[in-house]
Amino acid sequence: MTWHARLSLDLQREQEKTVARFHHDGPLRILKSLYPEGEGICHNVIVHPPGGLVGGDVLDVRVQVGAGAHGLVSTPGATRFYRSDGPSATQQVALTLDEGARLEWLPLEAIAYPGCLAHNTLRATVAEGAELIGWDVCALGLPTAGQPFDRGSLTQHLEIPGLWLERSRIDATDTRLLESPLGLAGQRCMGTLWLACGTPLTRERREHLLETVRQVLEDGPAGVRAGATCPNPQMVVVRALAPLVEPLMAQLQRVWATLRTEAWGLPNVAPRIWRV
Repeated sequence: MTWHARLSLDLQREQEKTVARFHHDGPLRILKSLYPEGEGICHNVIVHPPGGLVGGDVLDVRVQVGAGAHGLVSTPGATRFYRSDGPSATQQVALTLDEGARLEWLPLEAIAYPGCLAHNTLRATVAEGAELIGWDVCALGLPTAGQPFDRGSLTQHLEIPGLWLERSRIDATDTRLLESPLGLAGQRCMGTLWLACGTPLTRERREHLLETVRQVLEDGPAGVRAGATCPNPQMVVVRALAPLVEPLMAQLQRVWATLRTEAWGLPNVAPRIWRV
């Protein structure tokens, strides 16, 4: 039996409060909205009770953030793409930010189990004056459990139409890509973090954010290889590789906290689910 689960989360500014409403079909839910920073910023956690995807499963998540609203969305655990006997498993995320909105998209990692046929897609639309901080983290196999990524494939698609597009297909048999210093260099966890703005950043702001992020990366956990760039005037992008998820995620959390403060003037208030 396969799942086709859909979740639509709508965040709207009502007076001084960001209010969350959602509709679902299948095993996707939103936990209670939390306001650890006051009513202007709504924290939510997306829960997928089955805990993973098998062949034929589809998770379809859509987040709409209205003008002036600010949401933070995370997950309680990894998205797990299990072994497939034929059909692929798909997670597709669509983020839409209206004028002046802010969204922090901070799910925990996706794990590609040996033998999976996984498609992981994210598309975001960012209107004028809106800003999005997000990340995508993926681990290939479970090396500490003796389950290397030695068969199967993962297709990744990250897109902000008209602004940024990254697409990759990692086949477990493509040792040249997996092991080459021009590819993953033997690392089995990869992550991308971005700040995307609907309005071009000023040169001063862009250079300040890039310099600040690079300072954070210089003092990162051992084994994490990371770099920051501005691929266009509306984005700051960090890419990282590591042998395991934990040090890479810790590094991205540090970058997120820094961008939150330097770009938005907000303190480091991490989602409570990260401490559970």
